[in-house]
Amino acid sequence: MTPADPQTIEAILFDKDGTLFDFGATWNAWAKSLLLRLAEGNEARAAALGQVIGFDWAAGVFNADSLVIAGTPDEVVETLSPACPTLSRAELLALINEEAAAAPMAPAVPLAPLLDRLIAAGLRLGVATNDAEAPAFAHLDSAGVRDRFAFIAGSDSGHGAKPEPGQLLAFCSAVGVTPDRALMVGDSTHDLIAGRAAGMRTVAVLTGLAGRAELEPFADLVFPNIGHLADWLGLH
Repeated sequence: MTPADPQTIEAILFDKDGTLFDFGATWNAWAKSLLLRLAEGNEARAAALGQVIGFDWAAGVFNADSLVIAGTPDEVVETLSPACPTLSRAELLALINEEAAAAPMAPAVPLAPLLDRLIAAGLRLGVATNDAEAPAFAHLDSAGVRDRFAFIAGSDSGHGAKPEPGQLLAFCSAVGVTPDRALMVGDSTHDLIAGRAAGMRTVAVLTGLAGRAELEPFADLVFPNIGHLADWLGLH
């Protein structure tokens, strides 16, 4: 697929974590809080649970291969559930989503000014995340930008989850744009593979945990962060 011509782009779909928001600042804090809660305050137990989901308790960061980075809450439940036998899967999912909704959000760049520039240029915007829908709404609300998006989908919104293209195709349908005139912007290979599968152009950003070498094979363009989109699109 050839690189996107910015003049042909009519809509942009963003991943949430690691793209709109800095991954580590949000999800490292979430992991600490969730694991301590599950361990009833016992740090040794919390550290052991962290190993199950690829979180280094001592360092306070996720391992690069952690399923949490691009996985869905249901996948986290599937992995954690055997280590939490006193909780049903529904109870564990509720705890995960409750802690996620309360996680501190650190925008990768000042979001409102950037999104307003994109909207002023006539672009339709959306969010597709493998997080659940309720935490996604809470995070966008906390940043004061939920109203900038014409479409918001989580892994439980009925369109599937990335790397499958269902969320992306639903976005294109919702905003009335063909996939070849839309961008998928994300920080993981899941985002970019979904974009390619949907027939969209793909832009990778380096505000998640994946590096350029991992993302470049699946991306038409790689930017340090989403702030570079405006200049590439020729917006002033």
